[in-house]
Order: sequence, then structure tokens, then C-alpha cells
Amino acid sequence: MVSQQNILPVLLCGGSGSRLWPISRQLYPKQLIPLGTQHPLVIDTAQRFQSDTFLPPLIICNEDHRFLVSSLLKKNNLERSGIILEPFGRNTAPAAVIAALFAKQKWPEQPPLIMLVPSDHLIKDHMAFHGAIEKAASVAQSEKLMTFGIKPSHPETGYGYIKCAKSLENIEQCYEVEQFVEKPNKDTAQVYVNSGGYLWNSGMFLFAPEFFLEETKYLAPEVAKASETAFTKAQQDSSQGFIRLDETAFKACPNISIDYAIMEKTKHAAVVSADFDWSDIGSWDSIWQESQKTEDGNVKQGEVITLDTQGSYIQSHVLTAVVGLDNVVVIATEDAILVMDREHSQKVKNIVEELKATGREEYYSHKEVYRPWGSYNTLALGDRYQVKEICVYPGASLSLQYHHHRAEHWVVVEGTAEVTRGEDVFMISENQSTYIPLGETHRLTNPGKTKLKLIEVQSGSYLGEDDIVRIDDVYNRV
Repeated sequence: MVSQQNILPVLLCGGSGSRLWPISRQLYPKQLIPLGTQHPLVIDTAQRFQSDTFLPPLIICNEDHRFLVSSLLKKNNLERSGIILEPFGRNTAPAAVIAALFAKQKWPEQPPLIMLVPSDHLIKDHMAFHGAIEKAASVAQSEKLMTFGIKPSHPETGYGYIKCAKSLENIEQCYEVEQFVEKPNKDTAQVYVNSGGYLWNSGMFLFAPEFFLEETKYLAPEVAKASETAFTKAQQDSSQGFIRLDETAFKACPNISIDYAIMEKTKHAAVVSADFDWSDIGSWDSIWQESQKTEDGNVKQGEVITLDTQGSYIQSHVLTAVVGLDNVVVIATEDAILVMDREHSQKVKNIVEELKATGREEYYSHKEVYRPWGSYNTLALGDRYQVKEICVYPGASLSLQYHHHRAEHWVVVEGTAEVTRGEDVFMISENQSTYIPLGETHRLTNPGKTKLKLIEVQSGSYLGEDDIVRIDDVYNRV
């Protein structure tokens, strides 16, 4: 048996979820959104580990998402062992090394086992999930690097597979790993399913920190060295509880998965054959598979009307009617619409790549952008002007800042604002306004107990978000 609180869940929260565009975007990816769950997926994942076996989770996320992740945990009363910030993505191998180093540093006498999991998977049967972890933990303590394979229910082409070798002695449903297999085509996937010797690769791993680090130094020394340097030189943000990896050292980390760097090379890989329901929520088709359906096999979210339509997933921000189409996906947001055959769900990432290549902003963010103090929504954008709706949480404050290229006019439509403009500090309420000249230092604060909403009209030669010079900031963004 695993002793109480002897496993550290490590939630990998750095993905972009490009196959779930246009809902999932780089600045607001799928793990921060409720998709088939009541809560955002990262919260659903964290709640999965609420038992005496597990320590509070360690979160590894992108720097851009730090405030959203922190506020979601706080809102749901979830403790954490730490939040480690990656300056950019380097895949799962460096993250696994850094998690192992964190565990050794925080619990030097007896480092816990590491349970490395993506934060965007859906697992409904928590009891069966915990049972599989218990089984894997008993093996990991004898110098095995454990992974979790899911018994395939159909010939899925969106997952990698694990080919099982011989069974481990005295441990039911545990096998040595013969081979990790890339995502197959439809015919090959059917062969795998029919053989009974292959499992879906869930991307979840469990290992002892010291043994994993030894294997990494032997099999992937560049990953081990650069990751250790990035962690050793990390900066502690005591006010927010963040650990910022050293950017220069982390940039030297190879961009490689734990599968390629370690698991496919090690002689110590083993797999638990798990029988709990699992989905990586990796495409609109997988969300359709997991969702409650109408008699026609449709899933409808938002203002949706269907006629002579079957087997489809429709989610819309505005009234949307779909007529005479079967097995389609229709996603309509404020600034983008996706229409496709469900079978082509894996190709959405190609659209995202095209948006990046052509300089479109729709791959990166929604019209509504979240900040630690609240959010803003771009209502209009033209030559030399931009109009935003700004919402500020009660008690929250924007940074003290100025702009080189734009002036701003603020009109309060709800609540009360405390305005700092140069040397002056004053209040404005509903239907009152103020003007911030170009180059003037200013700050906006919500001193009230209800939300503050205002309309901001920007005018100037350049209106980008990078024209913000912060002088003072409660969120340490200076």
C-alpha cells in the first residue's frame, strides 16, 4: 500500500489546445475552459486528486496563464504545492525533470512519487483511477517508470498506442512495455484493437524522482542539464507564490516529450492496463463522443436550432440554424466560425497554423481578454482608434502606467472608479468620464464591493498592448 500523501500530482498546464479552436486559443487554452465538465478542465483534474494519498498538486503552466490558473485554484478552494512558470513551451520531458527536482528540494528526506498528468483530460470514475495509481505506485517503488494505458474501445487514430510485453509477476494488469507506437491510420488502428495487445497511450506517468533523474541523465543528458539549470536559477515570486524558471537556461532545453526522450529508450518502462473511462478531450469529435446527445445524436450548446440534422456538434454565441447536415461540427464565437465534417476534427490545428502564418490574431486570443485585475473586450478597432469594454474586479487595481503613442478617454457605466492621473487622485461614478493625455501616468482602481465597468476609447498612432510602460504593479509585472 502507498502511504498517506506519498504521491505528488503534477498538472501539466502548458498546452494550447489548437484542435479545439476557435473556443481554445493560445492565451485562453482548453485546460482553462469547461469542456464536458462543470469546471474548467484544470480544476476538474485537481479535484481528481482530493484524497489522503495525494499531496496538493504542483502546477506547471505558461507564464501567460499564471493569474488565471492561480485565481481558478483560489476560487475553488484548492491548495497547491507550487506553481512553476515556463517562459515558453518545451514539451513534457523538461517539465518532468523540473517536477522531480522540485519534489527533491521540497521533501529532501523522503521525496514523494511523481504522478505526471495532463490537465486537460476527462476521467469520470475517480475510484478506478485511484486504483490504477495505487497499482502503479507499488511497481514504481521498485525502480520502474510507469505509464497508464487505456483499453481501446475503437480504432482511434488521434492517440498513440503502447504495445504490451510480458506481465509483471504478482501484479494484475501490469506489463512491461515492448514498444510505443505513433498515431496510426484507420486500418492499422483496427489491427491494434483486434490484437488485444495494444493500449492507448494516455500520456500519464508515475515515477520515483531520483530514479527518473538518473535515467534522464543517462538517456537524455541535454534535457537533464538544461532543465536542472533552469530550475536552479529560478526566481521565487513570494507575493504571488510563483516559481519562474530561468529563461536563458530553459531556452536551451530540447523541445521533446517524455515519451521520446525517456520512455521509448529506457529498459524500465512498465504500463498499467486501466479500465476507467478516459478521454483526452483533444478534438471536437471527442467532445461530441463524451457529451449528452439529443434523440438525433446532436449536441447543442447555446442558441442553436437544427432541422434534418444528425450526429452533429453545434456550439454558438449567436442564434445559429443548421439544416440538412449530418456529422458536422459548427462552432461560432464572437469573432470566428468553424464548420467541418466531424471526421476531420484532427485537422483544425492546420487552420491554427495558417492563422499564425498569415499574422491573424484569432489564433492567439478571444475578443475578451482576461487579466489578473479583470478583463477587457474590444468593441471596435479602426485606424487610430480602439474602443474597449473594461471590467475590474472589486478591490482590484491596474498598474500605474503610461503610453508613448495613445491617449485614453474613460466613461464609467457601472460602479465607481478611483483614478490616478499624474499627481491627482479622484473618483468618478456612473455616467462620468475622464481623459488621460498621451504620456500621462495613470492608474485605475475599483474601490467598491461590486464590479466596475467602463468604456475606454483609445486614440493615437499605435494602439498595441505592448505600448504599456508600467511604473508600479501589485502583480509584479513591472
